Amino acid sequence: MTRPIVVASRALPIPEHPAFELRTQTPGQALPEGARVYLCAAIDPVSAALIEQFPDSLKLISNIGVGMDNVDLAAASSRGIAVTNTPVVTEDTADLTFALILAACRQVGAAERFVRDGQWGADHPIYAGGSRVHGKTLGIIGFGSIGQAVARRASGFQMPVLYSSRTRRPDAEVSTGAHWLPSVEALVEKADIVSVHAPLTPETQGLIDGATLRCFKRGAVLVNTSRGALVDEMAVAEALENGTLAAAGLDVFEREPEIHAALMARNDVVLTPHMGSATNECRVDMVDRAVANVVAYLSEEELVDRVN
Repeated sequence: MTRPIVVASRALPIPEHPAFELRTQTPGQALPEGARVYLCAAIDPVSAALIEQFPDSLKLISNIGVGMDNVDLAAASSRGIAVTNTPVVTEDTADLTFALILAACRQVGAAERFVRDGQWGADHPIYAGGSRVHGKTLGIIGFGSIGQAVARRASGFQMPVLYSSRTRRPDAEVSTGAHWLPSVEALVEKADIVSVHAPLTPETQGLIDGATLRCFKRGAVLVNTSRGALVDEMAVAEALENGTLAAAGLDVFEREPEIHAALMARNDVVLTPHMGSATNECRVDMVDRAVANVVAYLSEEELVDRVN
């Protein structure tokens, strides 16, 4: 019996599965007739033009990632194509967020370079710098599952937590002890550390720009593990230069893998390569969830993680 064809956007670590035949897309070539599913990674753009080329048989895009800004959801919906994601990255991304909070506040990157460059010695017996984390006020922009997971971690550091989100979440306020504020501006005026977890939408693009940064509490720390386009990198560099920000920890960037030269040159910025979900365990979970969505579709069962 012929198995349904699932086309992968690139070579992906998908194990052989009895429910379908996996083929890797050849760049520049049309998908094979009869293909049922397009399986892609979050770094792969799935544009309206690409979707228009899909055969009529294809009715599912299974995206390995949480954020959906790489897929034109409107174009998929207009052709009756379901889109699913893999919302299993919460705890790993929250772990990295807190790692960046600690590293940025305590200047871990700069201190490591101090050691590696051979500066630690009799003339410089102590590396001076950094700021305390415990007890500081943490402001979270976007209070979905990852923002809430970061708030839970903050409780171990006795940090008051504020959040701003399009939707107020009373249940999460009870479980995390976080307090809601009606605007981003109101939040950043009060927070010592600001962590960004909002989805990327036309409304949130450039959310942290020069105007917003001018509202920040002076000497605050900014962390972003959400999407790079939420933050204006040049404005962040300027805020670091003028002292509005004391430090920043960034895992995502406006034009990945390119990073603004002004940030690359600074010793008060911790930079990581979009690795929020990059643990061995999480990547296995993501692939398993993507495959579960594919199998559910092929079995005509309810999709686990439909987003459109």
